[in-house]
Amino acid sequence: MTSQTTTAAASGTWTLGDRTVNRIGFGAMRLTQHGEAFAADAEPRDRDQAISVLRRALDLGVNHIDTAAFYFSRLRSANELISRALAPYPEDLVITTKVGPGRDVSGEWLPHATPEQLRGQVEENLRHLGRDHLDVVNLRIVGTDSIAERFGALADLRAAGLIRHLGLSNVRPHHLAEAQAIAPVVCVQNMYGIGASPEQKEFLDVCGERGIAFVPFYSIAGTGRTAGATTDHSREVHAIARTHGVSTAQIRLAWTLHQGRHVLPIPGTGDLDHLAQNIAVGTLRLSRDDLAVLDSLHHEGA
Repeated sequence: MTSQTTTAAASGTWTLGDRTVNRIGFGAMRLTQHGEAFAADAEPRDRDQAISVLRRALDLGVNHIDTAAFYFSRLRSANELISRALAPYPEDLVITTKVGPGRDVSGEWLPHATPEQLRGQVEENLRHLGRDHLDVVNLRIVGTDSIAERFGALADLRAAGLIRHLGLSNVRPHHLAEAQAIAPVVCVQNMYGIGASPEQKEFLDVCGERGIAFVPFYSIAGTGRTAGATTDHSREVHAIARTHGVSTAQIRLAWTLHQGRHVLPIPGTGDLDHLAQNIAVGTLRLSRDDLAVLDSLHHEGA
């Protein structure tokens, strides 16, 4: 793979709502700090470095960026970095954000927003991004309770023109059915990667059958989650990486891309070299034997 010249177009495209995006996107969670996301003692990332990564991502063909107002460190806000680096925004750029969770000014987590509070979170994203409307807003939840009231509140904001498209994050199949009865859903954003359970794979396939984008997070981080890329790889992952002459992180991302044309990974980084490596995965083709081995790794830490 030639990470210096490969662009995100090599990963193929998908229609997200009414916009065509390259399948490899960019997640902004890790952009604001070094070390673990949301850690109180995390060192803020250099502003110029973060801006350079964002601009380079667009140079490499990324036109789908995932962010949230609660992505911030002591001195950096992902949304403000995106606005500073990329505004005025290119016509083909889709910025997806999440509402539901919130953090206070000291970084402490707040209770998830009520239906009445969601408008304030949407408006916060609009202010920080410098937009009059948001391309895609995902309702992120925790638990299995009904989302009808909360999703209905976002559907009202969509009807008012503040939101173009709606999605869901961290949900289960019954949440998708509930939401689709209220308004169109263009994407589901759930944790997914090597080691995913058969039930998670089934949900991914259901989204594909319905023409809904599946946007996996932690596809590289795995069990590392907010701490970053896992180092807990099985010998099978290491062996396949050696065969292709790439990193284990690139194998994890490639496997995720192979799960369906509607799968839109959003690997995040604050490092220019890692960014290029992630984009280069669009040219990595795993063999049937590779996929069979990786598919069999349905255990934690695979």
